[in-house]
Amino acid sequence: MAIILNHVSHIYEAGTAMEVAALKDVSLSIPDGQFIGLIGHTGSGKSTLVQHLNGLMKPTSGHIYYNGEDIHEEGFDKKKLRSKVGLVFQYPEHQLFEIDVFSDVCFGPKNMGLDEKEVQLRAYAALKQVGLEDDYFYQSPFDLSGGQKRRVAIAGVLAMKPEVLILDEPTAGLDPKGRDEILDQIAALRAETGITVILVSHSMDDVAKYVDRIVVMNQGSVMYDDEPRKVFRYYKELEAVGLAAPQVTYIMQALKEKGFPVQTDIITIEEARDEILKALGKTGRRNA
Repeated sequence: MAIILNHVSHIYEAGTAMEVAALKDVSLSIPDGQFIGLIGHTGSGKSTLVQHLNGLMKPTSGHIYYNGEDIHEEGFDKKKLRSKVGLVFQYPEHQLFEIDVFSDVCFGPKNMGLDEKEVQLRAYAALKQVGLEDDYFYQSPFDLSGGQKRRVAIAGVLAMKPEVLILDEPTAGLDPKGRDEILDQIAALRAETGITVILVSHSMDDVAKYVDRIVVMNQGSVMYDDEPRKVFRYYKELEAVGLAAPQVTYIMQALKEKGFPVQTDIITIEEARDEILKALGKTGRRNA
């Protein structure tokens, strides 16, 4: 078990009139190799939660374990932890600061004390993993598009060869093509390497398409924790806390209400296509 949160709570401005409980008694197990979607409305505790996973924030109460060790015990190597549990923030410009793209991606492995050859090999491999062309390697990261900046920020974390990759709204503000390209590459990377991925997202369609498991946060607590199909069955409860199901789930509900013999726990476009064709009796024609 890679990461375990045991009754974790976090209170901002504790003991003051501004006191806010951002996390309330959260217990989670995050096993190796899982692709997890973390969703919740603004202020639900998502960003606070992920910043606890690599020790950027310390819980007010409770414990966090990485591979069986309490990350806040005296003597625990948090620098090493942050190379193993990599966090890509929502706004990539907050993580980019070197003179060119290649130097920026080199920063993490260089800070790990690796020799120059290994640093450069890791940086090159990471940039290739996120699909950035060689022509961009020696450009200023600040001259790149939003999608390219995201790729560079992700590459900077991948160059440290983390075991867990946390992505906080990695597609925010991107067009559909850019969004799909980044998420497809993350999914391919996870399939190739077995890395654990935690995707923080407001897009129900994205999490339905890519993740194995969804954790729903609401007012600092875990509301649901299950596979996507089971979580989205509670779409009315999700709507009550400012969330929703994927768009195709609503389409299937509408078709069912119109008398079509379709399943309503459909969460991806591909599933919806097959279910509609089946209902119309055209499956055989499609396969002909």
